[in-house]
Amino acid sequence: MTEIAYQTRFGSLKQYEKGRVEPIADDVRHYAFSNCFEIANHSAPYEKVVFGQNQIYVLETLRAEGTSPWYTCAHDEFALVMDGEVEVHLVQLDASQTLKDADKNGAVLVQGEPVGKKMGWMKLSRGHQGLLPKNTAYQFRTPGEPGVIVLQTCKGELSVEKWADICQTH
Repeated sequence: MTEIAYQTRFGSLKQYEKGRVEPIADDVRHYAFSNCFEIANHSAPYEKVVFGQNQIYVLETLRAEGTSPWYTCAHDEFALVMDGEVEVHLVQLDASQTLKDADKNGAVLVQGEPVGKKMGWMKLSRGHQGLLPKNTAYQFRTPGEPGVIVLQTCKGELSVEKWADICQTH
């Protein structure tokens, strides 16, 4: 039996290869994230661009640059840093700012500054994943070069769909 050598190629905002449709042999080593670097390269800072969807669940690409607004969500979310370094600051919200609709999907903006107990912060770099707990305010801060975050969440009012711009058409 002949061993097949696989090579992992990591992308970044500065250097990536645009993805394309490729035939696969149904081997998980052939799958990769979509064009998250190209999407982030053409997005506004912290614009939540959907690039994968399964019913209500989505993967969103965010260009991490500067300081984001404060967000909160009625369900847990996960942030995976694909490029750069990102600080994630967390505040456990008081009842006055907790979402009243527990079934609301996706993140929403916190009105004003978050009120509640500071929970600390995480410093994430390429390959690190952080949990964004429900009913918690979170803010992304990128002290240096822009980076890329892939957010696992549910489709919500801040989710931006740009399918005509990001899907392969030829």
